Amino acid sequence: MITVTAQLKKLHMSPKKVRLVLDSVRGLRVAVAEERLMFMKRAACDPVLKLLRSAIANAIHNHKARRETLRITGLRADGGAVQKRWRPRAHGRAFPIRQRTSQITMVLKGEAEGAAVEAITEAAVEPEKK
Repeated sequence: MITVTAQLKKLHMSPKKVRLVLDSVRGLRVAVAEERLMFMKRAACDPVLKLLRSAIANAIHNHKARRETLRITGLRADGGAVQKRWRPRAHGRAFPIRQRTSQITMVLKGEAEGAAVEAITEAAVEPEKK
């Protein structure tokens, strides 16, 4: 079993808007999540889809994972740095503008290509040692 973590930092979108998209793909297999993100009509779908594809590519390239076994197990959107601006209002007052950012963390779990073969060979070798 392998675990792959991917992060997206400084996304110029509020965490509340991003969480609406993340809740719809949490716990799904990557193929189903990717398909769902491609057809949703939310602005947060594009960066989340890009992060998902990056995490899949990392799992396949770095850990030799099989794409069909990958599943989204952890998905979190935290608040990042807040840019503070001021807007002039009537009678010389000022109104604060908070431009929020998000940090998205995605965790994928799956099996490597040779994991099943390695498990069988290890189980066959251990009884001989005893």
